Amino acid sequence: MSAETQPKDLLPLTEPVFHILLSLADEERHGYGIMREVRERTEGSVVLAPGTLYGAIKRLRTLGLIEEAATRVDPELDDERRKYYRITGLGERVAAAEAARVAALARQAALKRLLTGWGEA
Repeated sequence: MSAETQPKDLLPLTEPVFHILLSLADEERHGYGIMREVRERTEGSVVLAPGTLYGAIKRLRTLGLIEEAATRVDPELDDERRKYYRITGLGERVAAAEAARVAALARQAALKRLLTGWGEA
C-alpha cells in the first residue's frame, strides 16, 4: 500500500475480512486458528471456509493489513509448515475504522427503532 492510503479508502470490509482482522487483533494465529477463533467468537454463526480464508489472507497481505509473523508461538509444539499471521498498524487502523462505521450504522438503526436495547445508557 502507498504511504497515502487512509483506512477509510479500504472500507467497507467484507464480513470475512473484518472477522480475520478481529481474530488477529489480540494475538498471532495460523489459518486454522483464525477459522476456529471466528467460529467460537461468533458461536458458529460465521464459519470461514478454507478457500474464503486463504483468499482473504492473500488479499490482506497484499494490502499490507496483515503480515506473516517472523516468530512462532511455540516451535516445539507446532507444525513447522503452519504460517502464523499478525495484524499490522494499518490493519489495526482499518479494523477500527470499520468497527466505527458498523457502530454508526447500528446507532442509526436504533434511532429508527429497528434495533432495540443497543447503545442505551
